Amino acid sequence: MTVYRLGKTLAFPPPEEAEPSGLLAVGGDLAPDRLLLAYAMGIFPWYTDDTPILWFSPDPRGVLTPETMVVHRSLARRVRSLRYEVTLDRAFGDVIRGCAGAPREGQLGTWITGDMVAAYRALHELGFAHSVEVWKDGSLAGGLYGVSIGNAFFGESMFSRERDASKVALVHLVRQLGFWGFELLDCQVRNDHLASLGAEQWPRERFLACLTRCLQSATRRGPWTFDEDSLERRIR
Repeated sequence: MTVYRLGKTLAFPPPEEAEPSGLLAVGGDLAPDRLLLAYAMGIFPWYTDDTPILWFSPDPRGVLTPETMVVHRSLARRVRSLRYEVTLDRAFGDVIRGCAGAPREGQLGTWITGDMVAAYRALHELGFAHSVEVWKDGSLAGGLYGVSIGNAFFGESMFSRERDASKVALVHLVRQLGFWGFELLDCQVRNDHLASLGAEQWPRERFLACLTRCLQSATRRGPWTFDEDSLERRIR
């Protein structure tokens, strides 16, 4: 397989040409137009300060849908308990910094570099990147952030400072996305944590076909808020 080197031209090679690891291209930039094009093609950046920008399109792909999400009894009790307050797009910068600073098993550093933080904050200002905040007694207990285009949400990262805070954020988000008619939440690569919540592995072909359908819907630009009439559905 060939790994492509990107230049100034706003273009990506077909995602089907990625290496078995998912690596597709190197270089380019993190400008909003390039990031939005990447997500629309099923491609995302994933790199560290020690490498150039790396672009991936893995096969299979981790995907969570409103229909497949699993909320086990203990988590459902935590969601219904209202121990946490959950909000949308209230503290995007704090959430992405919380994700960047969260320890990851088997990792010494973070892939959420300073340039990545700046790039996704720019997308947030444009209404494409969103955060879910989980608060306990007025302090940020956890959350997640990602990018939305059409009826697809591309999850980027999550963190918890209190028990199950990131899972609570995900439950509220996925149920709200379902209420809005979203078809998928892209998890990029499935892990045990996401699998316990119902994330599946889709072949790239299936993922891209679903993404094509999602992009036919208008993008719901931010800032987002939870719909009051979806509250019962979210905590049921």
